[in-house]
Amino acid sequence: MINFHEFMHGMNVLRIRRYLPNLSLLLAFDGVMRHGSVTAAAQELGLTQSTVSRLIQTLEEQMGQKLFVRHRRRLVPTDGAARYHQDISAALDLIQRGGMSLIANPEGGSLDLAVLPTFGTRWLAPRLPGFMARHPGILVNLTTRFQPVAFNSEPFDAAIIFRHDAAPDAHSLKLFDESLTACASPAFLATHPIRDPGDLAGLVLLHLQTRPDAWADWFRGQGTGTAPSGGMVMDQFSMMIQAAISGVGLALLPDYLARQEIAERHLLPVLETAVPGQGGYHLVWPGTRAESRPLIHFRDWLAQEVTTIEDPR
Repeated sequence: MINFHEFMHGMNVLRIRRYLPNLSLLLAFDGVMRHGSVTAAAQELGLTQSTVSRLIQTLEEQMGQKLFVRHRRRLVPTDGAARYHQDISAALDLIQRGGMSLIANPEGGSLDLAVLPTFGTRWLAPRLPGFMARHPGILVNLTTRFQPVAFNSEPFDAAIIFRHDAAPDAHSLKLFDESLTACASPAFLATHPIRDPGDLAGLVLLHLQTRPDAWADWFRGQGTGTAPSGGMVMDQFSMMIQAAISGVGLALLPDYLARQEIAERHLLPVLETAVPGQGGYHLVWPGTRAESRPLIHFRDWLAQEVTTIEDPR
């Protein structure tokens, strides 16, 4: 089956004027769809109601499709209009972001990066000043994401993900493997001393939603294949860290996070540290962005940055 987006990228297609309405038509359509009212859309755009209605009518004529049903002086969108608006809204957002990027950074270009929340705040963000000092003209825009990025329909140049579950045609750079360290607060360990893996029986283990087998990996690293069942499940490491600091239970953290908490004495390590996990962090990007100058600079900087990471083992 032919993928429409791949087909459009791979072909030098002449843009068909009929499918590219004037921006004023699209803004009127977008305003009516968002507000559900011609009056509100007209106020937002600084136009009269009759002008907005005329713009909508012109768009319908150009597209050859009925977008609204007139009902008691109201415009009720059709199912086709709802689908069309999803694409138009995304396109208008992209045009707006492009204009903002051009004005804010006319020389260096920009990089729109999707990144895992805690990785972005605790590992990447502290290192970004080094990249900005080396490439002062490049603007890096960060958006946190849990789910894989669909590059063919989302406006991202690249993403940093855990494991390599991006699209099959995506390029990738492996950053580093994940090692796991179990930690608990000093107060928790004072009342629950841990000398061997068996001492964890009955204690609250904090699990990350996206790492269901992490504790099993950690117990294997301690020389035992038995992992207690149960515990609390959380969706972010930042939440897990705060729960462990508060004495709720034991957190199982990537070593790059555990080191910082241990150095600041918020948490203490338990038994064998830096146990190998079953995944790693990757920078991924679509083939269509492979020649992007900001992406090339960022990728090369990132590749050099990870060489300075000390092996936790």
